[in-house]
Amino acid sequence: MGKVTRKRYSGEFKSRVALEAIRGEQTLSELASKHGVHQTMIAQWKRQAVEGMAGIFSGKATPETAASPADVEKLHAKIGQLLVERDFLRGCLCSVGRDQRRQMIDLKRPRLSVVRQCMLLQLNRSGVYYRPVPESDANLALMRLIDAQFLETPYYGSRQITRHLRRLGHDVGRKRVRRLMTIMGLRAIYQKPRTTVPHPAHRKYPYLLRDLVINRPNQVWCSDITYIPMRKGFLYLVAIMDWASRRVLSWRLSNTMDAEFCIEALQEALIHYGAPEIFNTDQGSQFTTPRFTEVLEKRQIRISMDGRGRWLDNVFIERLWRSLKYECVYLHAFETGSELRVGLTSWIAHYNGQRPHSALAGRTPDEAYHDVPTPSGLGLTPNQMANSNAVKQAA
Repeated sequence: MGKVTRKRYSGEFKSRVALEAIRGEQTLSELASKHGVHQTMIAQWKRQAVEGMAGIFSGKATPETAASPADVEKLHAKIGQLLVERDFLRGCLCSVGRDQRRQMIDLKRPRLSVVRQCMLLQLNRSGVYYRPVPESDANLALMRLIDAQFLETPYYGSRQITRHLRRLGHDVGRKRVRRLMTIMGLRAIYQKPRTTVPHPAHRKYPYLLRDLVINRPNQVWCSDITYIPMRKGFLYLVAIMDWASRRVLSWRLSNTMDAEFCIEALQEALIHYGAPEIFNTDQGSQFTTPRFTEVLEKRQIRISMDGRGRWLDNVFIERLWRSLKYECVYLHAFETGSELRVGLTSWIAHYNGQRPHSALAGRTPDEAYHDVPTPSGLGLTPNQMANSNAVKQAA
């Protein structure tokens, strides 16, 4: 068997693929099939392109300087010292597990190839270069059914979801359902002790909304991320919502689960609507990263975070996801990111400006946000009309 050489990609090819990923018109699965590149590599190129552009415009990118001739002798002496230290560290690797050593691999290190890193860490590079098979159309269809049922019964775990799918005629096992739910980030909601250990590098903020009366716009904002099924693959949606009026202030789509599109949505909401008193999220890594929390702290916004597994702590935006998926996403088979953006733009405009909300006394979120009274009692039930008239007479 001949030696297998690592495939090389030109800088022009990488930039073209990264640009398509940044545009977000196609899912990672579609881009991988189109260009013959793995999804993980496309996500890496996208991240490198975004970070590279930020460095260029911030003026931090500076050319490397070559060592001066006077430093040559010092460098030769240092080489000998490093060789001794390398042999010492290589011997210490015997006590480190394979999984921990695999996590030490840095795919972005420019001067040390992955092959060389595997040799130094005593790893087989096949474990590093393994390319997972993309999800099949059958699995994507199952994920859509799982997502729809989970919105109805968020207390269903993998066992109940498996029973539900079998009753629909799908021959699936619990292991398969559990794997798909893990990919989607779904977990049965019930009270349980310490289900997840917080990220050691991220600060955990307390929940500030318990027993707090929230009765005015811009008092509390909240945010969350959800999974949007597509005809081929899936995208992620983040939204910023005003708690009191239920108004969607901003939103963003992305084909990768990173913090950048969350920060963009937050900055857009801050520019157009000012700053809230409190900002509430879950403990996802996209919201606990210092890059996200620093934006809030610079504006002196108090940060609140849900308890682990406590979906009721952020229930209003969870209810938004249910309405959005049943009234928009599940009714249309969106194929591209641009089609999804058009559909979401239309639905969110309808939700904010035309869709009466029972919790807002029949007003729309726009009317509640701008404190506009309900016109002629539209959207009120008879009981709500009676209560509204009683309040007016008492006033």
